[in-house]
Amino acid sequence: MGDLSLIILAAGHGKRMKSDNSKVIHKVCGKEMVNLVLDAALGAGCKDATVVVGHRKDQVIRAVSGRAAIAVQEQQLGTGHAVMQAAGLIEKSDNVLIIPGDTPLITADTLASAISRHIRDDNGATVITARLADPTGYGRIVRRADGAVEKIVEHKDASEAQRQINEINSGMYCFKSAFLLGALKKITADNAQGEYYLTDVFEILRNEGARIGAFEVENSEEILGVNDRVQLAQAEKVLRARINRRHMLGGVTLIDPDSTYIGTDVRIGMDTVIYPGTIIEGSTVIGNNVLIGQNCRLVNASIGDGVDIWTSTIIDSSVDEGTHVGPYAYIRPDSRVGKNCKVGDFVELKKASIGDGTKLSHLTYVGDAQVGKNCNFGCGTVVVNYDGKNKYKTVIGDNAFIGCNSNLVSPVTVNDGAYVAAGSTITDDVPTDTLAIARARQVIKEHWRDRREDD
Repeated sequence: MGDLSLIILAAGHGKRMKSDNSKVIHKVCGKEMVNLVLDAALGAGCKDATVVVGHRKDQVIRAVSGRAAIAVQEQQLGTGHAVMQAAGLIEKSDNVLIIPGDTPLITADTLASAISRHIRDDNGATVITARLADPTGYGRIVRRADGAVEKIVEHKDASEAQRQINEINSGMYCFKSAFLLGALKKITADNAQGEYYLTDVFEILRNEGARIGAFEVENSEEILGVNDRVQLAQAEKVLRARINRRHMLGGVTLIDPDSTYIGTDVRIGMDTVIYPGTIIEGSTVIGNNVLIGQNCRLVNASIGDGVDIWTSTIIDSSVDEGTHVGPYAYIRPDSRVGKNCKVGDFVELKKASIGDGTKLSHLTYVGDAQVGKNCNFGCGTVVVNYDGKNKYKTVIGDNAFIGCNSNLVSPVTVNDGAYVAAGSTITDDVPTDTLAIARARQVIKEHWRDRREDD
């Protein structure tokens, strides 16, 4: 394929988004549009990538940090001017791919096919096109009688006859680098917008005898840009359907795909069943034969084989195989739940490690704790990890039994095989195989009700 660089145009204001943020950092299926474009282009074989930034450049730079170089367009004077800011990158490769940062639906397969066509046909430039029933607002592809590309005309500059053309410019191009650099020096801002249009280089190149090609996409949805919140929602719907279809074809059962939200980087094993209302985000990895009940939310979670989760939230944490979670459990960041555990209803974990076979059945909080294997927590247990200023750690050994309504005041250790009596507040370490009772002795006041009523 030869050396192929990438330029993503992400400097525009995007006023129709009605947002204080850069348009390209708005997310589709949990990922910034600019990063979705990067994923597709890098997947198609691009090597060095540069993102041209301008409006709210700080946000875009953070979003693509570590993935691409940055070129700054201080004044937004058009797409041609934006590409000029990355001239140094263009010089380093044989060919360059240019894509807008607000086209989140483009796929690596389509870009790879367009690049291959560009190189196979030895084109000086290739424009990716599509045919739309309503091409309003898009630049039109004007072809010669033999089908070759004559030029690209922006909608505002098009004649009435040209506006009848339904083949549109996607804003995605592949150029021979040397040809592009030469043509950029010759474009002017003599147009309705007073901007330097990148599209003007096509007519310049044609006049110089370069071969201009066009690659028409099979599915016009792929080239749709996002300019407002309505289009953002439309892109979300298209990409979500694409993601869900991929998982279903891979052996995952989605009870209702239309109400299941799965992020772009999520991985799910075979024979997993997902109920409606579930949201799975980030880098979540789910094993085989997992059951995820209705209205769950998983973010950057690692879920082992055979786990079942009901109406619960798991964030930045792992749950090992065979464990039951929920309903209404909340597993907060930096928690690790072992194999064949139970984290039941209204149980909250935070920065807690739970050993294999341990059961926390209901109404329990465990924070900043290391819990061993085969322990049992009674209802209403609280690990008291915060004194108002600092967090402290509790350690519980294997085979410990914590009675109902107990408080373990950190820092404290409950050793292997120890028992804590129901209703106890434990402030000192509990030795191995002992019973700790930390509560006042029950006192009975005879005839108390009679005296109370007499008063």
